[in-house]
Amino acid sequence: MNRLQGKTAVVTGGGSGIGLGAAKRFVEEGAFVYIFGRRQDALDGALGQLGENARAVRGSVTDLADLDRLYETVRQDRGQLDILFANAGTGEFAGLGEISLEHYEKTFDVNVKGLLFTVQKALPLMKAGSSVILTGSSTGSMGTPKFSVYSATKAAVRNFARSWAEDLRGTGIRVNVLSPGPILTELAMEVVGEEDFRKLGSITPLGRIGDPTETAATAAFLASDDSSFMTGSEVAVDGGLAQI
Repeated sequence: MNRLQGKTAVVTGGGSGIGLGAAKRFVEEGAFVYIFGRRQDALDGALGQLGENARAVRGSVTDLADLDRLYETVRQDRGQLDILFANAGTGEFAGLGEISLEHYEKTFDVNVKGLLFTVQKALPLMKAGSSVILTGSSTGSMGTPKFSVYSATKAAVRNFARSWAEDLRGTGIRVNVLSPGPILTELAMEVVGEEDFRKLGSITPLGRIGDPTETAATAAFLASDDSSFMTGSEVAVDGGLAQI
């Protein structure tokens, strides 16, 4: 399939996991992809998998100067941006009574502030027909023990899409949310642990954890003209976890 032929995409958090899975799919479907992330080793490894139709820019979504440098690179190289997958995120467990200021600030800094300015700073490069995809989470609509701060950030992301769809009215730029559930990624293994994560997958109606190729397929749909009449929407890729 070549649904994204000739398009330019940015994927934040693109060095691993859901971001890398989406970057691979975007390249396969014809896009030139910029991956953005903090770890140079992860970016280098990702480029080895993506090939010549990808470029890496190192930086953090929490640093506005890094975001400016990312988009200036895109502007100089490509002139415009057709697809933005604002995917970078972080999360740690902390139950009520254990939540520190550092935990709160770190999580909101990346997942809310970082995502906000990732999108806002991209807009001058985007035109009618462009697609913005935000990474939400099944936790944004569920109660999850010891995960309230992360869950609150993802609820904020869901409302961003609703509100920004209104703000972007008349521009032709679409914004939608892709909300994963238990998808097998390095971050999920690190935060939850493999055994507990597989238990979480087992309670979904599909009875298993998901793979980044499955979120990537949905991201490619939202990036393409196949979703041209969608904005302000949320697409759950969670094995049914938050749907029942």
